[in-house]
Amino acid sequence: MNIIDILQNGVLEGLKSLYGLDFTTDKIVISTTRKEFVGDYTLVVFPFTKDTRKKPEEVGEELGAYLKANAPLVADFNVIKGFLNLVVNDSFWLNFLANATQNEHFGRQPRLGKKVMVEFSSPNTNKPLHLGHIRNILLGWSCSQILDAAGYDVVKTQIINDRGIAICKSMLAWRSFGLGATPASTGIKSDHFVGQYYVLFEQKFQEEYKAWQQTEVAKAIFEQKHKPDQDEHIFFKQYKNDYFNQYSDLGRQAREMLLQWEAGDLGIRNLWKMMNNWVYQGFEETYFRLGVNFDKLYYESDTYLLGKEIIDQGLAKGIFYKKEDGSVWIDLTDAKLDHKLVLRSDGTSVYVTQDIGTAQVRYQDFSVERMVYTVADEQNYHFQVLFEIMKRLGEPYADGLYHLSYGMVDLPTGKMKSREGTVVDADDLMAEVIEEARQNMQERSEITDLSVEEREEIIRKIGLAALKFFIIKVQPKKRMVFDPKESVDMQGQTGPYVQNAYVRIRSILRRSATNSLNYADYTNLEVAEKELILKMYAYPDVIQSAAANYDPSEIANYCYDLAKMFHKFYHDFPILRAESEGAKHFRLQLITLIASVLKSAMELLGIEMPERM
Repeated sequence: MNIIDILQNGVLEGLKSLYGLDFTTDKIVISTTRKEFVGDYTLVVFPFTKDTRKKPEEVGEELGAYLKANAPLVADFNVIKGFLNLVVNDSFWLNFLANATQNEHFGRQPRLGKKVMVEFSSPNTNKPLHLGHIRNILLGWSCSQILDAAGYDVVKTQIINDRGIAICKSMLAWRSFGLGATPASTGIKSDHFVGQYYVLFEQKFQEEYKAWQQTEVAKAIFEQKHKPDQDEHIFFKQYKNDYFNQYSDLGRQAREMLLQWEAGDLGIRNLWKMMNNWVYQGFEETYFRLGVNFDKLYYESDTYLLGKEIIDQGLAKGIFYKKEDGSVWIDLTDAKLDHKLVLRSDGTSVYVTQDIGTAQVRYQDFSVERMVYTVADEQNYHFQVLFEIMKRLGEPYADGLYHLSYGMVDLPTGKMKSREGTVVDADDLMAEVIEEARQNMQERSEITDLSVEEREEIIRKIGLAALKFFIIKVQPKKRMVFDPKESVDMQGQTGPYVQNAYVRIRSILRRSATNSLNYADYTNLEVAEKELILKMYAYPDVIQSAAANYDPSEIANYCYDLAKMFHKFYHDFPILRAESEGAKHFRLQLITLIASVLKSAMELLGIEMPERM
């Protein structure tokens, strides 16, 4: 039972004793006291005024006096209008501190016996991972760690989009222009190597398209189809997809390659396997550098045909309907989602068909109660449709489906475009923030006595903390701009700022040279000390809230707030030279728990804490 529960029960007893009233705990609203008032927790008194027939101030005074006399937890109180501010006895916080520092798993919840799957990353195999993937990966990984800390059994997965026209573009460009080059022969990281051919295809296509625009056919199409006052440049920019599908020789070759792949052509399949394996090797290197892994991989080449049987079953039940051309649809207008195609007239699947089948296979594989899809907000409508379909199909896990939707990531220079080669690759971005960290550390003397390898490891941890924290601290649904230079600022709301608090504590503890922390005679806490303990007492609730909201930014911002409070405390209060041995030992135990909580919370974000920096 936590302190809120204890206080709620005390209030219930007070209402019964003072007024003969029986209330339920949902009417007992208690929150932490705002900083401008004296107290630790505040009770909202207004819900009791009608039944007691008394003014809020009177009820507050009477309840406060009752709690002070009958609840050992409450040391004092004050009333501000309809709010009863309660001061918790220092002995409670001292006992909490002693117990929490002995609990190496403080904050983590008991196992719930419930299983949840988190899907994240899910890249295409035609290019390396980029900045957008990094936000996806960091959100998915953090959510999986937070859910685990909240007591769930977590399965981490991704579905690799290893088929389709985009993959064929890379394959065609390599076959046409690669001259047999390989990652090994060029010394280029394997996923970057394949990505170059995706960009090359676009370059060759643009050259072809530009030349075609000068033909009589193109001029006739422009004259026939362009809008009034629409110039040729705007028209042909919008006409590009039509050209790809109807006139482009490269487009025709890419489509033929896709058909050959679907028909099982041995040569095309071998080319596909070779180039995909190059990409997988590169992905694994990037995942390793980011510190993430997966429990199960699904591949679109295995799943794209799934769902057809489920659609047939739904047709028989009247969930779906068939049009005259043979295509199959579902009417979701009552859910404000319009009519949605689930099978084309030729019987081929669309994405939602595949996702229906994949969800069922995952449930069969792991019996998960929840599935979390980490996908950018461009796909919000798709997942609304998918989840509504699953509900109508009566799938047992349908109510546990969640779309962890997130905004796109821009750079200070603007948006990125994969086909034009203006995307910042994940590997390059990691290298850049690590280099920024290295530049920041050059003037610091704390690590000059370490070996080159030790210094590089610390710089790596700082750089990756800068990258991860800067992205995770933003609430997922918000679009954001990532600034590498700002991310390593030691004085800002950054990963290195939080790491510095941990490192400073570890340095103090190394210099303390004592294992005996006896502070029995230290019984009157400073306000700043109590505030720090209150902040750490809230850590388990922060984990629960972040898990319930699928929002790692709650953990990141908690870390920053705790680090900021510690830095101020360190500036205002002596620790090793405290006014008494009791105060010294108490503060050493206090900062020991702060370090432990910071390390634990940052680990939930995939961030490592250095011992020095």
